[in-house]
Amino acid sequence: MNAREQRGLEIAARSRIQRRGDHWIVPSQSLNGHYQVTMGQDGPRCTCPDFELRGVRCKHGYAVEIVLKRETVTETAPDGASRTTMTETASVRLTYPQDWPAYNRAQTTEKAMFCRLLRDLCAGVTEPVQVKGRPRVPLADALFSACFKVYSTVSSRRFMTDLREAHAAGLVGRPWHFNTVLKVIEDETITPALHDLIAASAAPLRSVEDTFAVDSTGFGTQCFYRHYSAKYGHDQYSRDYLKLHALIGTKTNVIAAVTITDRDAHDSPQFRPLIEAGVQDFTLATVVADKAYNSRDNVALVAEVGATPYIPFRSIQKVMPNDPKAAPVWTNLFHLYNYRRDEFLSHYHVRSNAESTFSSMKRVFGDTLRSRTPEAQVNELLLKVIAHNIVCVIHSIFELGVSVAGLAACTETDRAAHNVTY
Repeated sequence: MNAREQRGLEIAARSRIQRRGDHWIVPSQSLNGHYQVTMGQDGPRCTCPDFELRGVRCKHGYAVEIVLKRETVTETAPDGASRTTMTETASVRLTYPQDWPAYNRAQTTEKAMFCRLLRDLCAGVTEPVQVKGRPRVPLADALFSACFKVYSTVSSRRFMTDLREAHAAGLVGRPWHFNTVLKVIEDETITPALHDLIAASAAPLRSVEDTFAVDSTGFGTQCFYRHYSAKYGHDQYSRDYLKLHALIGTKTNVIAAVTITDRDAHDSPQFRPLIEAGVQDFTLATVVADKAYNSRDNVALVAEVGATPYIPFRSIQKVMPNDPKAAPVWTNLFHLYNYRRDEFLSHYHVRSNAESTFSSMKRVFGDTLRSRTPEAQVNELLLKVIAHNIVCVIHSIFELGVSVAGLAACTETDRAAHNVTY
């Protein structure tokens, strides 16, 4: 099986190939368009550049041939002659069950429960000692106000109503001025505390998460950058963005660890700090990632922490016989990916949950950052992750029956109010 046939197998397994008259519509593997494949006596003909420019049998043609083999049925007549017929295969949409009563309870109680869980989370932060100067805002109140503001997705002035209600409920010491809340977000000294809160907010789900995906996404800022385009011959302006690199649980979509870089940072160097941070609170059984993270060091790291890696190989990556640098885990993964592709894909498909996590974060909390200074942008993005994790915990309490240590009083109140038993 050559490389094009392997990619054709992957297209046939993961994409929808439609027959229209005498040709087939095959989606591009990069999802940037479609190609038409026509079957002739000399084999498949395709409209893709690989076939038209090089004249070789392309992966799209192989994908159609695989689909045709699935649809071909050979019948034996009473006289012993065999007859081959084509069957029409119906397109079946894969669906996942949803516990709607539990989902509805989680959604309708989310905001009130979010505030109490956030307060309990912030209460565990150590208050720094102040030796001089005016009394500062307590760190627990500062973190609560900043995270609640990001969760609300409204402007700092409109957020004051929510903060006054939180003060009336005893969740915060004072209804702080909106400028005070903004100064908290701009304070670079709270960044380490925010990383600690991300780990603490994800830790309650350690009992249900052991498969993780590593991926990255961009969050736009209020700044723009200019670059000269050699292709178009003039300057172009684009919105600047920060890259969020995350270790994501594929069952609950919780984010166990993050690193934040600028738009030009590569993905692979962020793999090690994410894995090393994740094993502090979780037991990793499986780690999946895309080709950008495939390297000998990253695969060996996953094996060192006791997990199984499922990372696809790039076309230029090879394993040579008797290669002293090729560790057994690297060699085994290479053969699994190239010669047992179906088995590899049965594990690798959960990586798509990382895309679902990023999509959910951006739809709920916004895909752009309001802050303008670099320190505030980093803190705001970390606060989005904390808010997302708390929401994941709330849904897991209702839908998976997760018990959250340290939040027993809060969760028991909500269970009793909605007749939920676990």
